[in-house]
Amino acid sequence: MKRCFIFAAGTFYGLRKRPEAGDLVIAADAGYRVCQQEGLVPDVILGDFDSMEAPDAGEKVCRLPVEKDDTDTLAAVKLGLERECTDFWIYGGTGGKRLDHTLANLQTLLYLRRRGARGFLYDNDFVWTALENESLQVRKTVEWGLFSAFCLGDRAEGVDEIGFQYPLRDAVLTPDFPLGVSNHILEPQAEITVRRGALAVGWELPPLEKA
Repeated sequence: MKRCFIFAAGTFYGLRKRPEAGDLVIAADAGYRVCQQEGLVPDVILGDFDSMEAPDAGEKVCRLPVEKDDTDTLAAVKLGLERECTDFWIYGGTGGKRLDHTLANLQTLLYLRRRGARGFLYDNDFVWTALENESLQVRKTVEWGLFSAFCLGDRAEGVDEIGFQYPLRDAVLTPDFPLGVSNHILEPQAEITVRRGALAVGWELPPLEKA
């Protein structure tokens, strides 16, 4: 397992895990400011630098064209995959003034999953990931902790939610009805399964202590 930490230019709600020796740290555009704030030295600083001026960091800087198919965050994800990372922690990928980038980053979680990796997108006391044709165990870290699941595609079939306030058995989730929103984790470890299709799932985390 090789970990990749990506810092994007959305809202930063606090650091849940700190990079360690051997982890790849990528600052995507103005995500570099978060790295500075947290005393982190990124291995790569990439972006089209429409949110800030490119820093004077020599070979660490990778300037991307403004007109491109990839978001800066997706470009960072692709670089992490090229360097054989399997676990991705994405900070600053939600919030801000751009709902479109939040949606793009939720889709990026599925991009990672389909390439054998898993991404975790950190929001305000919440974390998101994607799963496809598989099960995922979710540990309860907050009493009555929130949990939501949304279809990523035409439909998601064979959905089970075990250990939740509102259990599901062999359910179908579709993109036009938010059946999976606002559940609660009851058991110490709950499980979500989708047999055919893909889901974006998110669950509540304990509040970070404010400095």
